[in-house]
Amino acid sequence: MKYRMAAALLSLVGVFVSSYLYLYKIGKIGTMACGTGGCETVQTSEWARFLGIEVSLLGLLGYLGLFLVALAGLQPPLVARRGVALLLVAMSGLGVAFAFYLTVLEVFVIHAICYWCVGSAVIIILVLAASLLDLRRTPALESESVAPHPS
Repeated sequence: MKYRMAAALLSLVGVFVSSYLYLYKIGKIGTMACGTGGCETVQTSEWARFLGIEVSLLGLLGYLGLFLVALAGLQPPLVARRGVALLLVAMSGLGVAFAFYLTVLEVFVIHAICYWCVGSAVIIILVLAASLLDLRRTPALESESVAPHPS
């Protein structure tokens, strides 16, 4: 349960980071606190959209989904369910793959590094790690929670 709590907390931090980036992108925040100028370069590049959707909005929706799944998975009927852990691993694994793709774009195409994006990549890697640890834990709990049927 502690790994699922960690995944929920980290996902909530990801919601805040991606919300900040999205609010900047839609003009609700005047300047971005970055220090290097790389964040603005990345956020205003043609690569800041994926399939016509702002990348920061995709991050916000992804982290929100992870947060809700992890939070729901903390409820007593779902704590020992392997399906919740599998869903968290799948969602965060997709997030790590997407973050890797975006980091490759930053380094080799855009030639600028956004510290907020790097922070988000670290967060999603940590969510995946917590989810994998949760997945490793769930089979033992599941087998203990199912009482054998008397014959």
